[in-house]
Amino acid sequence: MEKLPDRKNSVAAFLEATKKHPIAANTPARLVFALDATASREHTWDLATSLHGELFQAARSRKLSVQLVYYRGFNEFHASDWSNSSSELLNRMQRVRCIAGGTQIVRVLSHVRKEAADSELRAAVFVGDACEENPHELHELAGQLGLFRVPVFVLQEGDDMFAGHVFSRIAQRSGGAHIPFRPGSAQELAELLGAIAAYATDGIDAIKKIKGQFATRLLTQIKP
Repeated sequence: MEKLPDRKNSVAAFLEATKKHPIAANTPARLVFALDATASREHTWDLATSLHGELFQAARSRKLSVQLVYYRGFNEFHASDWSNSSSELLNRMQRVRCIAGGTQIVRVLSHVRKEAADSELRAAVFVGDACEENPHELHELAGQLGLFRVPVFVLQEGDDMFAGHVFSRIAQRSGGAHIPFRPGSAQELAELLGAIAAYATDGIDAIKKIKGQFATRLLTQIKP
């Protein structure tokens, strides 16, 4: 098995970034965390799982309630209960194995829209590397999320040009951000997740307090 990048320093930086912006007691923020679990992402799934686990641990300390959403295989789609238990959410992640299948980003955005209508959802994150769906339908759903003021942060693994174009429009229309990161880069993904966790709990001012190239790139895209 290929050795994963050293994540000790990146995880420490991620946790440091997220703990600096505590929210008021008894007002937990909600964040949908959605992932592409199709076969194309299998080579980095262990790395992603380790960092997603760190996100869930940070979520608990910040009173950030997370819902794990993923798709894989033939029309297989899962959404967990809301939780800020790092062990519960990490256990869910560790049980997931990538299975070949098409993308289901329409279902992800439709699910986020439902959650936005039913609860105080602050933001959604989608991590993926491909798009095989009708861009117009995706952009329409993203626009609806923009009306709900629920930004979608699309973290693109790799450099697929078609996916990048679609992801960029999803982020723009929802009021979020589209940030590509290098496959297998623990440091880049950790910084992105830390900045988004800060945004979900304390808004754009929290990101302004975080130093780093990805926090800066988020600020240039997020609508105030």
